Amino acid sequence: MVEEKQILTKNMRDSKYSGDLKAYKNAGGFNALDTVIRKMKPEQVLELVKASDLRGRGGAGFPTGVKWSFMPKDTGKPSYLICNADESEPGTFKDHLIMMRDPHLFLEGMIIGCYTIDCNTGYIYIRGESQTAIAIMEKAIGELYKDKLLGQNVMGSKYSLDLYVHPGAGAYICGEETALLDSLEGKRGQPRIKPPFPAVSGYNSCPTSVNNVETLACLPYIINEGPEAWKAMGTPNNSGTHMVCISGHVEKPGVYEVEMGVSLLEMINDLAGGVRNGKKLKAVIPGGASANILKADEADVPYEFDALMKAGTMMGSAAVIVFDEDTDMVEVASRTIRFFNHESCGQCTPCREGTFWLKNMIRDFLDNAGDEAKMQRVERVSANLIGTTICPFGDATGGPMGTFIGKFPEDFRKHFA
Repeated sequence: MVEEKQILTKNMRDSKYSGDLKAYKNAGGFNALDTVIRKMKPEQVLELVKASDLRGRGGAGFPTGVKWSFMPKDTGKPSYLICNADESEPGTFKDHLIMMRDPHLFLEGMIIGCYTIDCNTGYIYIRGESQTAIAIMEKAIGELYKDKLLGQNVMGSKYSLDLYVHPGAGAYICGEETALLDSLEGKRGQPRIKPPFPAVSGYNSCPTSVNNVETLACLPYIINEGPEAWKAMGTPNNSGTHMVCISGHVEKPGVYEVEMGVSLLEMINDLAGGVRNGKKLKAVIPGGASANILKADEADVPYEFDALMKAGTMMGSAAVIVFDEDTDMVEVASRTIRFFNHESCGQCTPCREGTFWLKNMIRDFLDNAGDEAKMQRVERVSANLIGTTICPFGDATGGPMGTFIGKFPEDFRKHFA
């Protein structure tokens, strides 16, 4: 029986919690920052984060402490920490939930992160359409400046930090870290060729770390309770808790916090109430639209980075999308490829042209004009997208589209001419 583990969601699950600075402090907020500012050097915080095995919650799952350690020192340039709060993956809302319900938890984590990498200026990149989240974050940041938790001499120390909210332009591709950096610099949001990586040459060609909202929100707990307490939850190399967005054909869609390594199938049944209306499970996407789909008999897999990768998919943005037995996978594939075609930045020919042709070919099936040759063509075009683009967008499109055909061929054959 899977139960929710309330670490990051502890405050927001309290119906009386207002989310302002006073309420956060009354709940023990900023004790971690006080410890860091008054008792720890940046190198000590870095080693503590590395010891916790915290992995990024934005999709890649790269170890956070290791990522920070790649940033060069004494370059003569300023360092930057950019929070990727774009969260544009279909089915995802966990980062916005943190920002809207407990913004100071995230901000405390971001200040700790900035201190650790010797950063005096940080940016929070939020989707421009998310006006409510933007307003809440700007209000919360204003509270911190008034309380001397931001600005000159944070908590009376010699450390100074300014944070800014930057509304994005509403492009899915700006969730990719280098496209986000170009957008932040005022350019068209397009992925950069790597290397150089942002840690060496990121925002304005300076050392930069791009981290996710949930990742930074984990830091206060790790500081307060210690890395061993964080590692005691989850599984080896997949430590701690994770916020998961479960949507689709379930009785209780929502955002849930679980320990790493719980069963994906049990999460759907125990937390989300199972498939709605007594229907059977047909398929599940475990990590947002860019993750390869799993059939029902593949869904009993540990929900962690390594196990999902071994199963041929990924955790991605932790958006679990559930489909019941009546779902036509051709319709799911059509909606998915229309989204990806619309959101392609157009920089790479395989992605720009491939998503366009995939959209048209899937539409043929919806028009009941499919055949075996078109199924093979969809698989071939999907395969040609993988590994041929500057950023992972090609893989995020080609992988799922190939699995729709490969795992549910009968759904496509029902749409033959």
